[in-house]
Amino acid sequence: MRRSREYDYRFRDRATRIRAWGIGLLSVAALLWTWCAVLLLTPYEADRKPDDRYPRQCESRLFTDRSTANEGLYRGDWCENERDWPEALAVLALSVPMSAAGVALFTSGTVARQMSAHAEVMRDLDKLTDAPKA
Repeated sequence: MRRSREYDYRFRDRATRIRAWGIGLLSVAALLWTWCAVLLLTPYEADRKPDDRYPRQCESRLFTDRSTANEGLYRGDWCENERDWPEALAVLALSVPMSAAGVALFTSGTVARQMSAHAEVMRDLDKLTDAPKA
């Protein structure tokens, strides 16, 4: 019986570590989503030359209607090249496998821990029902 309980505790510790890895991966994915949001939603500045004292103010990439962020080269203000779409999409693409792996690890760790706790309670209940009545 003691060996079974020790194995169960090691199983729960392993499940807790797996769950913690899932939380870590989900945290990394959340940081990547935040970075993508910053790239797409915040206004920014574009230098026309190195150490430009008066950089061009550019609108955010997402909330612009054919203005500085999208037509910058036509008007010569360099906003279009400062924050490219591929960078934001690469960050977004990197977050997808991180999120999927994080969810899988978190879920499997949580389910394993809960099943182990349930099995222990069921064993204790079986002991109570099998015990001789006085």
